[in-house]
Amino acid sequence: MTSSSFAHRLAVRSALPRLSAGARAPVNIGFLGPLSGPVQSWGLPGLNGARIWEDWLNAAGGLMIDGQRHPVRIHAFDCGYDPEHSMEGARQMVQRHEVALLMMLGGDTFTPVRDFLMRSRVLTSTLLPSDLTPDTPWLIAPSELHPIYCVTGIDWLARARPNLGTAAICSQTDALGLPSLATYRAAFKAAGIAITREVQYPPEQTDPAPIVDAMLEDAPDILCWSTSYAPMVHAMTEYAHARGFAGQIVSCTLDNYPALVARTSPEFMEGTLFQFPDFDDPLLREKAFFFNQPDMFFEEYNRRFPESWSAVSWEYVAVLEIWQAAVEKSGSLAPASVLAAMKQLGQVTHAFGPAEWWGDEMFGISNALVGDWPVVTLQSGKARITEFGSIPAWLGRHGALLRREMSDLGQLWEQRLARGGWAHGATDRADASGDRG
Repeated sequence: MTSSSFAHRLAVRSALPRLSAGARAPVNIGFLGPLSGPVQSWGLPGLNGARIWEDWLNAAGGLMIDGQRHPVRIHAFDCGYDPEHSMEGARQMVQRHEVALLMMLGGDTFTPVRDFLMRSRVLTSTLLPSDLTPDTPWLIAPSELHPIYCVTGIDWLARARPNLGTAAICSQTDALGLPSLATYRAAFKAAGIAITREVQYPPEQTDPAPIVDAMLEDAPDILCWSTSYAPMVHAMTEYAHARGFAGQIVSCTLDNYPALVARTSPEFMEGTLFQFPDFDDPLLREKAFFFNQPDMFFEEYNRRFPESWSAVSWEYVAVLEIWQAAVEKSGSLAPASVLAAMKQLGQVTHAFGPAEWWGDEMFGISNALVGDWPVVTLQSGKARITEFGSIPAWLGRHGALLRREMSDLGQLWEQRLARGGWAHGATDRADASGDRG
């Protein structure tokens, strides 16, 4: 959907000089996310990928606005997934850098800055579409439909391994965990897989033993980590291995999975299901894809930032590509013009093919892109796509079930607005520090 793909910019970057300091005024872009702490793997790798995009675009001449090229400059602020730090970062991005686009992970760090950013009319992106409400007209989720894409994995699992009939789920009680928990509940129920145990734990918990021990009590076929932080995913997986679990492991993300394979075994990790591929996957060559040649980006990323590839390494770049196309189409940086251009593009090509703007029925506003999403399993120690599942097709069959589960955990947009933001915990029917069978 852009006039110059990543592959093209890579080819010309050595042939074109960088724009000098005397060139046209740069376009400022903000990155407000966790660059340290337990959620670092969903922030810092994304900034790394954005730096590659920044370098390649500038090497190719910059951003075209109304017939003139401008360099882009990405300003980063580490909020550490701390809501108190996010406001400081948001003010810096808006008042000091006057950013044309602010990229965020979202969740608990978006809530305190929501009103400030919307009043300031700052076009802001989130990787968590559950941040969307009718009161966030300048917030978009064009890259990741977390956690709704997780339904594609469970749908595939039920068809590919029908002998798996029971599952235990866990989740931390925050804006990343609770929507994921609701989604996995709906996905397992839609697939006819019984949930034997549900464990909710505080985000600051680091000991996997009480969580996994409780999940194993009923001998489930499946252990599901939902969207637990990467350190907890590793800790719980290793603990399950030590306990002798021999069933199916499901996780939304599996960042740095080679380390898990090395610390457990390829046999134990075989078939582990998650949702994020490596970009050298052969099946990506068969998709209409915004990178054009994703393996080139994957190679460049690993050359510059070795052993740091994660679920978000490419996702902020996906946001930037869609934003760039809208800016160049509209010839403007004005949020209203850029957003209108995004919507006028109609069916947008996002990371895994055609997608459409959606969300009214779930978020009260259609500012999220929905399309296909990959189902990924470990095969001989390597992440490989097994199929691309259709999120719209699943929602067409089970959307009402997902909405009920979101409501049960207080995650619908109207529930969140009524209490002024995200609640750290579930409804009265679930113990935030215990389990729910």
